[in-house]
Amino acid sequence: MTDVSDGVLHTLFRSDQGGHEQVVLCQDRASGLKAVIAIHSTALGPALGGTRFYPYASEEEAVADALNLARGMSYKNAMAGLEHGGGKAVIIGDPELVKSEELLLAYGRFVASLGGRYVTACDVGTYVSDMDVVSRECRWTTGRSPENGGAGDSSVLTSFGVYQGMRASAQHLWGDPSLRDRKVGVAGVGKVGHHLVDHLRAEGAEVVITDVRQEAVRRVLDTHPQGVTAVADTAELIQTEGLDIYAPCALGGALDDDTVPVLTAKVVCGAANNQLAHPGVEKDLADRGILYAPDYVVNAGGVIQVADELHGFDFDRCKEKASKIFDTTLAIFARAKSDGIPPAAAADRIAEQRMAEARAAR
Repeated sequence: MTDVSDGVLHTLFRSDQGGHEQVVLCQDRASGLKAVIAIHSTALGPALGGTRFYPYASEEEAVADALNLARGMSYKNAMAGLEHGGGKAVIIGDPELVKSEELLLAYGRFVASLGGRYVTACDVGTYVSDMDVVSRECRWTTGRSPENGGAGDSSVLTSFGVYQGMRASAQHLWGDPSLRDRKVGVAGVGKVGHHLVDHLRAEGAEVVITDVRQEAVRRVLDTHPQGVTAVADTAELIQTEGLDIYAPCALGGALDDDTVPVLTAKVVCGAANNQLAHPGVEKDLADRGILYAPDYVVNAGGVIQVADELHGFDFDRCKEKASKIFDTTLAIFARAKSDGIPPAAAADRIAEQRMAEARAAR
C-alpha cells in the first residue's frame, strides 16, 4: 500500500479530520465510471452534498478529496441550520472527455443504492443538466432543472451568501457593512464568481479578477466595462496594492504557507471549499491581522437552495434563509473574540456542538 493510501486510511479511521460513517467505491466498467461517495455524518439527517467530476491524478487523491469535502459538508449544513448531515461524491476523470449519459445513469444507480442516506447535487464539473440525467435513476437528486421539478442553478444563491459574508466581515472590521469603494479581488469567475462580481459592482465596489480560463475573464469584463480590471494570475491578485477583501472562488487550498505571508487584503471571504490548505493556516491569518470568514459558512447559499428543493422549491424562502449568513458570520466573529480563537475554530465549535446535540437526542 502506498504512502498516499496510508494517509487516506489514517484520515478515515484515526485522525481528527476523519470520523466518516461510510465510504463507497463505485465502478461501472461498461460506462467507465469510477466514483467515490463519502458520507461523513448523518447526525442531523441524510447526508447532502454535491458531485465533483475531476481528473484526479490518482484514485487515492480522489478518495482523500471526497473525505475532506464530505466532512466540510457536515459543518456547512450544521451552520446553515439544515436537517442534513454531510456527504460528497467525486467522479474520476476529465468531464470534457469521459462524461456521458451512460456514465451519469450508472452513477445515479449507485447513489440510489444507498437508499437516501446520501442526497446528491452539482459541484465542480457537474451541472443542472447532469443532475437531470442522474435523477432518472435516483430520486435522491437535487440541483435539477425547473423543467424536471428542480430549483435550477444554485450558484446564484451561493454568490449571494458569500456577498452577505463579505458585508458581515466589513461590519465587524470596519463598523459598516457597505462595500462601496472597497477593492475586492475575486479569484475564479466561473459559476459562482461571476455572480459575486455582479453583487459587488451593484454596490459600487472596485473589483479585480483573475481566472485560468480567459473566456470567463472576458465575459465579466464585457458585462462590466467599468469598475472591473483583470490580472494575470492569483499570485498577482493577492499582492494587489490596496486590496481590502480577497475572495477565493475556484478550487480549495487557496490559503497556504506561500500565499498567506503576501496577502495584502484585510479580509478573506470567498466561495471555494476547503480554502485552508492545512491546519494552522487559520492561526497564520489571525497572526497577520487578516479576518477569515469560514468558507463553509459563507458559501452555504447553494446547499440551502438544493435542500429546499426536496420540499418544493421557493426562491424567496431560500434567499431569506441565505440572507441570514450575514448574522451567522457576525456570530462566529463574536464567538472567536470571546473564546480567543480564530473564526474557523469558532465555527467548528458551533457546528460540532449542534451535531453532538443531535446525536445525543437520538
